[in-house]
Amino acid sequence: MKRAVSISLGSSKRDKRVETILLGQPIVLERIGTDGDQKKMRQFFQEMDGQVDAFGFGGADLGLEVDGRYHPLYSVAKLVDGVQTPVVDGGGVRAVVERQTARHLDKLLPGISPKRALFCVGVGRYHMARGFLDEGYEVRFGDLAFGLDVPIFLHSLSALHRVARILLPIMGRVPFEWLYPTGDKQNEIKPKYHDQFAWASVVADDFLYVKKNLPEDMAGKIIVTNTTTDEDVELLRARGVSHLVTSTPRLDGRSFGTNMMEAALVALSGKKRPLSTYEIAEMLGEADMLPTVLSLQ
Repeated sequence: MKRAVSISLGSSKRDKRVETILLGQPIVLERIGTDGDQKKMRQFFQEMDGQVDAFGFGGADLGLEVDGRYHPLYSVAKLVDGVQTPVVDGGGVRAVVERQTARHLDKLLPGISPKRALFCVGVGRYHMARGFLDEGYEVRFGDLAFGLDVPIFLHSLSALHRVARILLPIMGRVPFEWLYPTGDKQNEIKPKYHDQFAWASVVADDFLYVKKNLPEDMAGKIIVTNTTTDEDVELLRARGVSHLVTSTPRLDGRSFGTNMMEAALVALSGKKRPLSTYEIAEMLGEADMLPTVLSLQ
């Protein structure tokens, strides 16, 4: 049986192991959190190297593609130096699946109005953001506010491109924990930017960015994300969220991250290397993977 393991900088409280069937093949999907401990994460990669079919790198990106440019995040990429088993961070799946999310959403939940989407950090969900713009949504990006605690929101894709060109080469060199909650910080909720959440009909991004700043009143809002647990679902229900949309399928009550799903595709392919965007699109076309919509009210 194929085995894909996501090793994450995130909380170990979110760990999960599932045996399932994907593309007609049995596979074990396992997520292991390291509570922000980078040494522990590297140790897991080294100990399991060659023992699994593919690794997902969770809780961070190895790099970000924005406007056709790839920006490595060196502080996290060093954690997999020398690892022989293929390691993927989900960027390939996001490029294929998340570009289509808004189009599917308008079919699954027709009549969304006003068509306004807030992205906490647009550079991390760039392809999804492009998809929402394609479908006629007005989009705001909180990269400066959510990522750097600078209370400025970007109102256009061109503005996001300019910020990315200036900041990503710098951000790629700083310690990752400066940019993203790790360990116990992933459980903290400090609501802010209430007016931006109130403006949006759809809030889309990595769930930890959404959760960290989640207002008490989210009545009628739609959350579009991926990695969520049963506890996350109950949190959103308590805040009044109307629908939770995950870009990856829910398995045994859990939606795994795109890094896990991309690792699964690598494992199932048997090619022992990361897949091209074309290969991912071809495999996902066979899987007919659609967003999962949960009604919470």
